[in-house]
This record gives sequence, C-alpha cells and structure tokens, in this order.
Amino acid sequence: MTGNSGREGKPTINDVARLSGVSKKTVSRVINRSPLLNEATREKVEKVIAELGYVPNPQARALALRRNFSLGMIYDNPNAQMVLNFQEGVLDAIRGTEFALVIHPVDRHDPGLFAQVRKFIEQQRFYGVLVLPPLSENDAFFELLDELGCNYVRMGSAELDDPAHLVQSNDRQAVRDAVEYLVAQGHRRIGLVEGPEGFRSAHERREGWRDAVTAHGLPAGQDLVARGNYTFETGKAAGAQLLDQPQPPSAIFASNDVMAAGVVHVARERGLEVPGDLSVVGFDDTAIAATIWPPLTTVRWPIRTMARSAARKLIFPEAAEGEQSLFPTEFVPRASVSPPRN
Repeated sequence: MTGNSGREGKPTINDVARLSGVSKKTVSRVINRSPLLNEATREKVEKVIAELGYVPNPQARALALRRNFSLGMIYDNPNAQMVLNFQEGVLDAIRGTEFALVIHPVDRHDPGLFAQVRKFIEQQRFYGVLVLPPLSENDAFFELLDELGCNYVRMGSAELDDPAHLVQSNDRQAVRDAVEYLVAQGHRRIGLVEGPEGFRSAHERREGWRDAVTAHGLPAGQDLVARGNYTFETGKAAGAQLLDQPQPPSAIFASNDVMAAGVVHVARERGLEVPGDLSVVGFDDTAIAATIWPPLTTVRWPIRTMARSAARKLIFPEAAEGEQSLFPTEFVPRASVSPPRN
C-alpha cells in the first residue's frame, strides 16, 4: 500500500474509509476515540491511517459540516482553580482528537451578555459548548443555545438538566457529611463561610451545613455565617468576622479551599492554633489543601473527571446518555481538624 493510495496529493478521509471498508463517520469516530466502536474496527482503521500517513484536516471537514471541531468553554467564576481544573479535564478528553478548546470568560452581570454570546457562537460555529456555574444555572441562557442550535453540557451542584446535558455533584450531602464529622469530633459551635450570592453551589453547601447542625440541635444563627466570594481575601475577611463574635465557633466550614486557607491565615494572625483552637474544613481538594499547614481537611470535588465526561458528551452526542452524570464527592480528613480544646 502506498503512502497516498496511488493518487496524487495527500490521502483523505475518503481514502481511509474506502480502504478500511467502513464509512467516513466510522473513521471520524476512530480519530476521536469514540466509545461506540469495537476494538477490531478501531484497529483496522488505525492500521490504514498509519499506512496512508493520513492527517485529519479539521478545517476542510468543518467547511463541509458547517461547524468547527472546537468546543467552547464559557464561564464567569471567581474560583480560578476550579476553572483551571475543568479546563484540564476537557483537554484530557480531546487530547489526540481533532478537537480544540476555546476559552471564553464572560461577565454574567453584563446586560449585553446574551447578545455577546450569540455573536460569539455564531462566529465560532462550535461543535458544542461547556458552561460552568453560576452561568450554568441560568435556564434562559440555554434557551438561547437551543435557539442557536448549539449543543451544550452544563456543570452544576444539583440536577439542572437531563443527563445528556449535565454533569453534577452532590454538594449538599457532601457538606452535611463534612459537618457531621466535626460534630463527631465534639464541636458544638460550627461556623460557615458561604460562597457568593447567586451561586447554586453556595446555596447547596449552605443548606448542607444547616441540615447537619440543626439535625443535632446546634446553633445555626446568622452570627455563625459569613459570606465570601470564593477568594482568599474574602476568606480572611469572613474568618475574621466569625472569630470576632462574642462566642466564636470552635470549627469553621468554608465553601471552598481558598477561603478555608484565608480562615487558617487569619486564625494564625490572631495567635490561634489550628486545629487546637480552631478546626477548619474546606471544599474542592485543590492543590492548596495539601500544601498549606496544617494540611486541610476538605471535600474532594471531582472537577477534572466531570469535565472529561462533559467533553465526551459533546464529542459523542449519540452516546451522551450513557456517560456518567452524577459524580459523588469524597471526604478527605487531614490535620486541620481535631476535637475542641475546651
């Protein structure tokens, strides 16, 4: 077999399909690592691709399909580590395929947001888009995507859509379990650093905290709640607010690791020992959780795994229903929690 199948010019997907005895769609599935193929077909097509020296031309195929082999990632989220982890998960899924990833940050408060997104999607002609919270919680946004004929998957902390268009975690139960752990350690005043207003994740995590403390008849008043914005500085401010109370908490659950690190920082500034004087729990299990001192007890949010599944749902919509949609979290106990000193 010659490198160009006996024809002048570069081999095409038609050449691969003809010599493999399969359809062009099957060749595309092989290139993009579809889970729908049996191994014998995959090996046969890959052998022909290697013998021909075929290199996919996404631009030419995009013209034929009237859409690009690119996925859009649309977000407005102050949690930079979460955004990065999601991006890395998508890149895991598309590595070695024809697909590329286009990152598009937005301002969800901008009155011109929908017009901007409409123009962006019409210009890019995406294969599909991935939408992160809190924008993923706006149903009107997905009515716009439906109108544009743009496939999508949204990420959430609760059930927001049908499984083909959703990857979700179980934040409320995860936080309840984390706070139950603090109760089991003997803590009776447990503070909450909640996330930004308007985020479903902030709501779900707050309700998980409330479920746990009220189930044990423990205080759940506003003096034990401080709001943050998923950033280190707001974690510090919220921690200071809680520790300034006449009866400060002996433990604090912060709605992400970065804010929890801020709580640890402000506690140390005040000469408090963590965990002796104050136990701290975070959420995400990002890199900061294992690198601060003491290492942070937290909830592992499988963001990268969720992103991989979300990307596969877009690349292989015919198999989207079979992809995982609910991704349970995992509690990770470390050294930032101990029984209260008094």
